[in-house]
Amino acid sequence: MVRLELDQVVMRRMKEDDIEVVKALVKEGCEGTENRLILHILTRPLCLFILAVFSSILRCLVHSFILALAIPVFLLIVFLKITMPRSTGVLGSSRPYWDYVGSSYRGQQDETLQNPYCRISGKTPGTKKQRRRIGSKDKDKETSSEKITEEREQAAGQVWVADCEGDIVGCVFRESETRPSARRICRLVTGCWYRREGLGRLLVQSLELKERESGARRVYAHVPYPSKVGEAFFRKVGYRQLGEAADEEDDDEMKNETPERGFMGYPLTKVFYKDL
Repeated sequence: MVRLELDQVVMRRMKEDDIEVVKALVKEGCEGTENRLILHILTRPLCLFILAVFSSILRCLVHSFILALAIPVFLLIVFLKITMPRSTGVLGSSRPYWDYVGSSYRGQQDETLQNPYCRISGKTPGTKKQRRRIGSKDKDKETSSEKITEEREQAAGQVWVADCEGDIVGCVFRESETRPSARRICRLVTGCWYRREGLGRLLVQSLELKERESGARRVYAHVPYPSKVGEAFFRKVGYRQLGEAADEEDDDEMKNETPERGFMGYPLTKVFYKDL
């Protein structure tokens, strides 16, 4: 773990040159998420019952108890690996993160978010020229020549990166504005060396300040279902899980936000929200 000076972090819009770095950061942050989701589904009672039925049928055809038990489980795991793009993609959306990142860098490239810690310390954060650590010239050429259609640009949201002296140490994904009064955080990632330093809180709070100024009154966040760390984090920064409050039934806005569901309708995400 590296000590991070939060008042020196700049939250800025992702640029085209940042795409490969952000992809690598998301891949690192999502490591193990897919396997935890699959384990969560496999241990549901109805799923266990169906696997037991198929195992009993195979037991009559295969003269091996171990094979009859292992084959259905193996086939289901392969099926879930193929049909579960949200676990490594953009939570709350069917779009894979590589498409999202590749089409959301357009816009005002010099736009930045407010850093609340700068007002406390009185310092002004500065950035250095970004170091090229990931990707080659060939990859840069491929990225630059990638065709971004008008539909993709219109549907793309925003990716904000935390820049500390030229290094990208974290990022937050915000879905496109489909509703004027609500925003959705669909991915929050911090580098493994900068966790438990307040960087995640800084990204979320800075984004909330911007959305409040733009007229949004509520922010939603989708968290992978078995992620206890993610759930505890959003509760700590003032979010509540959808379905906990009694007055939610009368809120028409919340009816538009539902958890993502996977195999047999089991939820893949938990939805949290915060009123600004």
